Amino acid sequence: MENSKYPKFTFTWLGGLTLLVGLFAGTMVISFFNVFWMFVMKENLQYKDWFFMLSNAAGFLSAIAFFDFFIVRRTTGKKLNFNFSPTNFYTYLLIFPMMIGMMFIAEFITSQIPTTGPFFGKYYDFFTQLMDQLTDDPIVMIITAVICAPIFEEIIFRGIIQKGLINKGVEPWKAILYASLIFGVVHANPWQLVGAVLLGCILGLVYYKTKSLLLPMLLHGFNNLCSTLLITYTKTESFADAFKVPEWMILAIGIVLFALFFYLFTRKNKVHYTEI
Repeated sequence: MENSKYPKFTFTWLGGLTLLVGLFAGTMVISFFNVFWMFVMKENLQYKDWFFMLSNAAGFLSAIAFFDFFIVRRTTGKKLNFNFSPTNFYTYLLIFPMMIGMMFIAEFITSQIPTTGPFFGKYYDFFTQLMDQLTDDPIVMIITAVICAPIFEEIIFRGIIQKGLINKGVEPWKAILYASLIFGVVHANPWQLVGAVLLGCILGLVYYKTKSLLLPMLLHGFNNLCSTLLITYTKTESFADAFKVPEWMILAIGIVLFALFFYLFTRKNKVHYTEI
């Protein structure tokens, strides 16, 4: 709409490059600050639990700012803006069980990826050690994974990439899939890639249907909270281990939940938001 407060920008390879440059710039600023701190205060901030959270936030914020200033404002004359409106309570009752169903399905599929062997074994050990080194502070982990990541990642992958592709004329289902694939690839390991792609499709569908970034942010935060709690209390990030049930049962429950609530959400839910 011409008078909409939400700019109708598009996403192209130039936008992707701009996001990458912005991400690199923000990360480098934090790195230079750490070098300066080491030179002046003789202390390496990388060993602080909160440093990863700070550098992660700086990279995402810089990427979003770069896209705003160099793409959105130059092409539309408006600043980057998104709809964060809540929806009716009935919609929440549909999307959260649908999300849980896909989380169960994603866990089963991910569990089929080998964690041993000449290639997967070494890669899995490296990935596990890397994740263990990020932080030992549960509060920092929750802030980073449950609050910061859902906000920044949904703005970039759903708000910028998916919406920009749809504005460009890409069919919605393709835009949702492309954004989800990119979302999965950036996780840089096969065990998170599968779940990220599948869950990204649900987040993208919810955003497309409701036109509000608030809902995918809440779903993303819920998924990460479950993962954080599973890691903290079971050390395996597995619902099957937590509930003491076979993996096939998790898959069966996931299929039933997802199929039922996907149908209700896509066929029966008549609430749609429009951006005006």
